[in-house]
Formats: sequence, C-alpha cells, structure tokens
Amino acid sequence: MDAPASGRWRTGGALFRPGKRLTLHLGVLEQPYDTAGKRSAKVMTTYDVAKILEKNYGVMGMFVQQYEEPIAEYMTESLQGALEAFLMGQAVDPFGRGTQGIERMFREFISTREVERAGFAPYTRISGRRPSLMQIPTKAALRGVNHRLARPYARGNPRRPSFRDTGMYMNSFRAWTD
Repeated sequence: MDAPASGRWRTGGALFRPGKRLTLHLGVLEQPYDTAGKRSAKVMTTYDVAKILEKNYGVMGMFVQQYEEPIAEYMTESLQGALEAFLMGQAVDPFGRGTQGIERMFREFISTREVERAGFAPYTRISGRRPSLMQIPTKAALRGVNHRLARPYARGNPRRPSFRDTGMYMNSFRAWTD
C-alpha cells in the first residue's frame, strides 16, 4: 500500500478516504414488463413495480429489518475473503460475494413466503401505516393469479407467493455498494 500526501489510501485501484461512508443499496435492474396484447400508454418496468410495492407494502424495508444481522455478516465475510485474496495477489470485488448472498436471501424471502410471515408487526411500527394498507399475503397471490400461465386468472391456478407473479421483480433485485 502506498500513502499519497493527500491523505488518501490506494489499494488495488480502490480509493479509501478517512471518514468516507460505505453505502449498501438495494434496488432492481430496470427491465420492461411484456405488454404484448395490452393497451397501455406507459410500459411498466421493474423499477415502477418496485416503487409501488415499496410504497404500499414495504417489501425491501421488511427484508432489511428481518435480515439486518445476516446482511452485515455477509458483507463482513465478503470483505474478509477479499482481503485474503488481495494478500495472495488476486484482484476481487471486496463486496461481490456479500451482495450476491443478499440477492439470494431476498429471492428466498419471497419464494418461501417468508415475506408473508414477516407481515405487519415490525414494519408498521416504523412506517406508521395502518396494517390494512399492507395486506400480505396479497389477494392476487391467494387467488393464484400467475401471468406465467396461459390463463393467469383461472380459478384452478394454485396459490403462489406474494410478489412473485411473473418473477421479474424478484429476479431483477440487486444489491450493490458505493
């Protein structure tokens, strides 16, 4: 490591400044939803859906509350592994393994219906919203609405996890740092 006179430390191309904060971001990779055969002036994207779901249900907020400690552990272990790799002369993303683990946890959070069990209790305390505005499981999930099927609204469709209709929202979820 070299220490430039400016007070900045440079290691393997990364720049570290005293007092600089590391921010973990959660969001989605913006992709358009398939609107073939639908009359809509605006094409919905995964970003639009994520904003609606966060406003009405606080899905990502519930995820962070539920998994705050495991998220911190993933990031710590990722940094530790990157440091070990750096000392062996390898260049790696210091938080890559951690962000991938967070993405996997979020997908499991929805797929296993844990988001439905996380429910109202912790999030309503912070958001100040009435639980009736955050009805989980969603009615669409209970009715089995599934746009991956030929007949998405058919009565015989099996119940699905909330927030996993097409799977695009869940699969476009990303975690990154800066």
